[in-house]
Amino acid sequence: MANIRAIRRRIRGVRSTAKITRAMEMIAASRMRRAQERGLAGRPYAEKIQQVIADLAALTEAGQALHPLLQRRPIKKIALVHITPDRGLCGGLTSSLNRTIASYILEQKVPVSVIAVGRKGCEFVRRCNMEMAAEFTHLGDRPGLMDTQPISHIVIDDYSRDVFDLVCLVYARFISTMVQRPCVQQLLPVEPASIPAAQKVEYIYEPRPDAVLGSLLPRFVEMEVYHAILESIASEQSARMVAMKNATDNANELIDGLTLLYNKARQEAITKELLDIAGGVEALA
Repeated sequence: MANIRAIRRRIRGVRSTAKITRAMEMIAASRMRRAQERGLAGRPYAEKIQQVIADLAALTEAGQALHPLLQRRPIKKIALVHITPDRGLCGGLTSSLNRTIASYILEQKVPVSVIAVGRKGCEFVRRCNMEMAAEFTHLGDRPGLMDTQPISHIVIDDYSRDVFDLVCLVYARFISTMVQRPCVQQLLPVEPASIPAAQKVEYIYEPRPDAVLGSLLPRFVEMEVYHAILESIASEQSARMVAMKNATDNANELIDGLTLLYNKARQEAITKELLDIAGGVEALA
């Protein structure tokens, strides 16, 4: 016979866990809405600034040196900006990001250095003995552009000084509440977007196009890093909400099974007591 007291104690423990996961689900849901709005709001800006850069790059005079952030050179060393959550309890999102960066590094034939953004990514890089150029943690759920600029400055300075020949962002792109897709996106050298002929417009730039391009490219890199972090936060909160909902549902199913087991054990105990009483009465008779 199952121990009734142990079953009752386990039911109380699982019920407490269900209350905690339910509360975490509600918190993640409230944060998810704000994170999604901020992440999606930056996409039109990123697309438009790529078109402007493409137009400016096309206006560069023949024989004029390209901006350092546009220069392509033989790849001797790669830098990966690995963006992960600071906290766990977000399903398989962190492990998917770590697998993505590990697979990418194994495919390369040149040294790869990692700029880790997020505590989970830092722990993974250290555990795997990867080369880490810098680490940034505790950016919070609502970082501003000023909070992410140190990351961008490291990337821009190191690429301009030929420390790295290729820089990529590794982050979770937000697709929907249920889908977050890890992706590797090239950041440097900047690849100007191709503009369809129907969308080409003659712009007049003041001052010269090369001066505007030189001022715009660093801002573009800063916004790309910032936007990737916003997308990662939206993906993190969405994944955490789904994970906590699944945990709550599993806890409720476990409570139902334990309650059934408790009722059976209690019924068995009552039946045994009745049989003992009936046997005692029969013996006295």
